[in-house]
Amino acid sequence: MEVILLEKIHKLGELGQQVRVKPGYGRNYLIPNGKAIPATDANIARFESRRVELEKAQQDVQSRASARAAAMANLTVTIARRAASEGKLYGSVGTVDIAEAVTATGNELHKHEVRLPEGPFRVLGEHKVDLQLHADVVVTITVNIVAEEETPGA
Repeated sequence: MEVILLEKIHKLGELGQQVRVKPGYGRNYLIPNGKAIPATDANIARFESRRVELEKAQQDVQSRASARAAAMANLTVTIARRAASEGKLYGSVGTVDIAEAVTATGNELHKHEVRLPEGPFRVLGEHKVDLQLHADVVVTITVNIVAEEETPGA
């Protein structure tokens, strides 16, 4: 399936580029989310007439992402979890937990922007986490996972 990208998509292409994608990816994700349109003659002409407006919108999104990245540079968040005496967590710390901790500091972050290539964290300690705020904007923060204090009599 050929589509025209309406925004830059990581590892796929730039704004305005015609790319071939699997039909399910185009039909179920790219087109319904407004990230692409089918590459028909009519859509190509319509896209070319709107290109300047789409490029300006793309620059605005990227500049907002860059501003968010600057606000989160050198950010350290602490997450308290129950852990065994040897430092292993009862459960794990994943993308939702990290997004909530960063949001609690006053910075907006969605769980899909958190990159954990090796999966959720299952041990105490400091971990570096990449946040991909835009296809071109990535910032690294520190997540410090500490043991929850035990309450007496609990």
